[in-house]
Amino acid sequence: MKLVTGEKTPVLRSNAQPVEKVTPEIRSLIRNMRKKMKEWHGVGLAAPQIGLNLQIFVAEIGYTPEHEGKFYAFINPQIISTSAKINEMEEGCLSIPLKAGTIKRHERVTIQGLNEMGKKVKVKASGFLARVFQHEVDHLNGKLFIDTASDMRNIAES
Repeated sequence: MKLVTGEKTPVLRSNAQPVEKVTPEIRSLIRNMRKKMKEWHGVGLAAPQIGLNLQIFVAEIGYTPEHEGKFYAFINPQIISTSAKINEMEEGCLSIPLKAGTIKRHERVTIQGLNEMGKKVKVKASGFLARVFQHEVDHLNGKLFIDTASDMRNIAES
């Protein structure tokens, strides 16, 4: 599994295709995505970022009082509601290395889809988790954070 980078890479700029059926292969893919996300020090990873044109993403933001370090896997996700309140925050992306910019996103979202077992799930998220969900859904729609970022800057490699 290799990370796909570059703002003009076709798989990062395409609408991902729905997953027809949650199979053992899809579950294995999700386990591997989680492992790689951690290895690459990310908080979210969408299938297009590893070269797969599928509507799948994983997210895990570490401990927060609200979410207690929970792991999320979404298949065919849809954001079904958003708050009117918008927050600005700096973001980066594994697929656009060494760049950061300020992004406006909804403070709260409700997202639904299937989990790794193929069961319907709906999650209400706020704050940083809501931001991660929106960022990953953007990946599934061929959008990158650099498309709407202000104050873009280079960041030092650490």
